[in-house]
Amino acid sequence: MVATRTTLPDLNTLDADALRAMIVAQHEQLQAHIEQLLSRDHEIQHLKLLIAKLQRMQFGRRSEKVERQIEQLELKLEELEASRAECAPAVEQPTAASTPAVVSKPARRPLPEHLPRQIETHTPAEQSCPQCGGTLARLGEDVSEMLEYVPASFKVIRHVRPKLSCTACDVIVQAPAPSRPIERGLAGPGLLAHVLTAKYCDHLPLHRQNAIYAREGVDLEDSTLADWVGASSRLVQPLVEALRRYVLGGNKLHADDTPVPVLAPGNGKTKTGRLWTYVRDDRPAGDTAAPAVWFSYSPDRKGEHPQQHLRDFTGTLQADAYAGFNQLYENGRIQEAACWAHVRRKFYELMEAHKSPIATEAVERIAALYAIESEIRGRAPDERRQVRQARSRPLLDAMHDWLEDSLAKLSKKSDTSSAIRYALALWDALVRFCDDGRIEIDNNAAERALRCVAIGRKNYLFAGSDRGGERAATFYSLIGTAKLNGFDPEAYLRDVLTRIADYPVNRIAELLPWNIAAAPASTATN
Repeated sequence: MVATRTTLPDLNTLDADALRAMIVAQHEQLQAHIEQLLSRDHEIQHLKLLIAKLQRMQFGRRSEKVERQIEQLELKLEELEASRAECAPAVEQPTAASTPAVVSKPARRPLPEHLPRQIETHTPAEQSCPQCGGTLARLGEDVSEMLEYVPASFKVIRHVRPKLSCTACDVIVQAPAPSRPIERGLAGPGLLAHVLTAKYCDHLPLHRQNAIYAREGVDLEDSTLADWVGASSRLVQPLVEALRRYVLGGNKLHADDTPVPVLAPGNGKTKTGRLWTYVRDDRPAGDTAAPAVWFSYSPDRKGEHPQQHLRDFTGTLQADAYAGFNQLYENGRIQEAACWAHVRRKFYELMEAHKSPIATEAVERIAALYAIESEIRGRAPDERRQVRQARSRPLLDAMHDWLEDSLAKLSKKSDTSSAIRYALALWDALVRFCDDGRIEIDNNAAERALRCVAIGRKNYLFAGSDRGGERAATFYSLIGTAKLNGFDPEAYLRDVLTRIADYPVNRIAELLPWNIAAAPASTATN
């Protein structure tokens, strides 16, 4: 649109009323132009923010770039050290007259004591003294160790059950067949645990595992591996249900969800399912109860899903501002505790994109709150509450006033205003941690639990069906809980799959990670 130039009328011919009318009209036009320019400025700033967000999604956050630079420097260091070793002359035994050159290298750490030792003794070929023929007596020994790797290997366990017959009658006696994790299945508990850990912890889809096993001379069809995963999922359902009851039995939960691509039936396209995570972890408040996480899958993000998941829960829910949670807070049975990490993230993005002074100050104010939290992590709830009331509460009150004052000076359409309104709308839930020492300042516990899903989502299409999403939730629950309690996930799953087929269902909670060490190894006679 090309603007047209208008001719100014002869002002001497106009009376006072006409002049006033012309001034008012020009003022209104000027205001309209100013508003249009402001609107464009806000749109430009908003687009710059979106571009910055997309660039971070594409290239990673600055911290991730630093990590990659460190990795590159470490790789360069490795190459230099390898080249030095490659070019170094053969090591000669030092003599009394020679002093070996000192090369600055890191001190060699002893090899871990828990590793099995294979002793190989190298005796001299000489049976007598090579100089005089005298008898050789043991003087001592030199011992050196070398770290070796034995590739994972398959083996076949052949179960032999002899049949014994009575010589006086026709009675035949035979030991019962040992139970298997999967009835009439070929896979032992160790192999099943390995397949499941590779898929849900190391993010190797089954067809890649198939190729790895084929290199070892074992051909396992994708369909066979898939059958094992499905049968194992069905086998551990009672244990996952016990885990769900434990997680929801606490008085504070961290909750979050993440999208997962799932094949839609019939058309070969993908749809977006959701994985919900609920974390019980009160260790930062000095609680000794075991941490645990429970995952649940749903084909969509409707609010009815968390409402169904938490129908029996009473306590505090730490979550983001997802509207689907709102109905849970209406009757007071569940209290909302919001996440300061979400608030900080909005201001941080503005600070990175626009160098906004208000966003920068907001990030600094929030950092002061986190500094206090780092000091009281692990202390008792009452002590945490007292410290927060004395030190965090004044900072929060000052921040609230500052946010309201800043909002009044900003355009309603600006992204900074949007970030401030987000914080003020959640203010009661954001400051609730000051009144209850059990509550955390953020919801990072749930976000950490979802990292495994994000990594798996990058490596392969998440699930081939809704049932696949449910199976993933099953094993993410067990693997995530094992890791929270310091267990090797594969070792834990192997132990569970060894016992669970014969374990009494009314005692299945004994197979949860913090109980399994004390659980009986065999319960077939119970």
